[in-house]
Amino acid sequence: MADGQYLMGIDFGTGGARVGIFDREGSPVVFHATEWETRFPRSGWAEQDPDDWWACLVRASRGALQESGVPPEEISGIAVDTTGCTVLAMDGKDRHLRPAIMWMDVRASDQAQRISETGDAALKYNGYGAVSAEWGLPKVLWLKENEPETFDKASHLCDCQDWLNNRLTGEWVSSINVVSAKYHYDRNTGGWPESLYEAVGAGDVLEEFPGPVLDLGDVVGELRREAAEELGLKAGTPVAQGAIDGFSGALGLGVTEPGKMALITGSSHTTIGQSAEPIHGRGFWGAYTDAMIPGQYTVEGGQVSTGSIVAWFKNHYAKTALEEGRRRSVDPYDILNELAKDIPIGSDGLVVIDYFQGNRTPHTDPLARGMMWGLSLSHTEGHMFRAIIEGICYGTEHILRTMRGHDFEPRLNVVSGGPTKSDLWMQMHADVSGVPIALTKVSEGPVLGSAMLAAVGAGIYGDVQESAKNMVHDEGTIEPNPEAHEAYRFYVDRYIDTYPQMKELMHRTVRYENAGKPSAGA
Repeated sequence: MADGQYLMGIDFGTGGARVGIFDREGSPVVFHATEWETRFPRSGWAEQDPDDWWACLVRASRGALQESGVPPEEISGIAVDTTGCTVLAMDGKDRHLRPAIMWMDVRASDQAQRISETGDAALKYNGYGAVSAEWGLPKVLWLKENEPETFDKASHLCDCQDWLNNRLTGEWVSSINVVSAKYHYDRNTGGWPESLYEAVGAGDVLEEFPGPVLDLGDVVGELRREAAEELGLKAGTPVAQGAIDGFSGALGLGVTEPGKMALITGSSHTTIGQSAEPIHGRGFWGAYTDAMIPGQYTVEGGQVSTGSIVAWFKNHYAKTALEEGRRRSVDPYDILNELAKDIPIGSDGLVVIDYFQGNRTPHTDPLARGMMWGLSLSHTEGHMFRAIIEGICYGTEHILRTMRGHDFEPRLNVVSGGPTKSDLWMQMHADVSGVPIALTKVSEGPVLGSAMLAAVGAGIYGDVQESAKNMVHDEGTIEPNPEAHEAYRFYVDRYIDTYPQMKELMHRTVRYENAGKPSAGA
């Protein structure tokens, strides 16, 4: 077992690097963050420079060590989480050949459609539905077809997770979490789905992926001397295999057993749960084999716009809350919560559909759009705010209902993110879904999840479950109100009924807008 008393978790998010140092019990010592730039060279494209990633990580690591006063030799282990399906092409000297194609990049929509049309059995991970252009295979196929010189020069086609582990250790490996959740890898059926890759002309892509495929917490290698000197760390420190940031966040919430689900909130909502059985079906993603815990299966759902809708309403339409907040020197969100708390369940017939940026699950519809219906002259700012957060909760419940239809029944939702600051919102999530909501002491789930995996790699804990038992600590549980849950059923049904009624109108209007409608002066 490692002698050092501390673990380092590294979180590579969309906007920057965040380094956290924790003790063996999961208590944070320090967080230090840096930011990098995303470039958008064309509509639907998003790219980042890996050199920026490394420069920011160096600053974040050194900043965390300096602020904490923790000696480098006291860091027992390191693990990283990163965005998933952020694709790089690397040459034979481990240098990137072009900027990284980010997870949010949707240039590969044509490739995604062709993959969907194969009908291959591996598409069970997409619920037998549409393949998202965000996923890894469409992106590497786009690279092969549109930048053949880069493709031919590449010795490795890899994800951001693989790139960072290689930069730290010099080793080329893959994460079971990344390849199963974003590249259709299934250990139960032999690993890579060769029939799917061959069907779309990407059979040779498999030769470029890093290997071997490691479980979370397995040791990738030791921190190499050059990297250690730049980061201010000790050479030889074990680096453990990490996960995609959202899945690492679920680990940081203690979601390591069947029936538990992580609800990771923020600008969007991500739902990640564990199942004892390999369930698959339309309306959710997964269940991915061994993606988090060996012998378990991981299900995933998500809402594209949640907290971002609340911010949109506050910034543009919450006149009373903004004025009252300035007058009382309090956060406008506190005022909005006050205005909404006494509004009755169902907001006096006002229903909000949260598809402002499309729908990720259960419809996987990029052309869906948001709605607010049932308006009357009696509705106030408080009604509209409450209806928005109710609509978001209805969307989460719609995902859970879809999963329940395939024999996945969450017993507990463990929640992290900015919305946890709203008691109203958290109670509403519990009431709408009829499931208890648990909160944990450390809200920085992804960084803690990486530190937990670092503890496994360092030999401090034997596996991820033991690490979670020792490093994740509950702060409290919000129990659902049975009467409120029953009252919400009617409104959840109305929410679910709305999309089929409006789908065609939404699609026609979005396509019309995208095609370029006549200008007002035409």
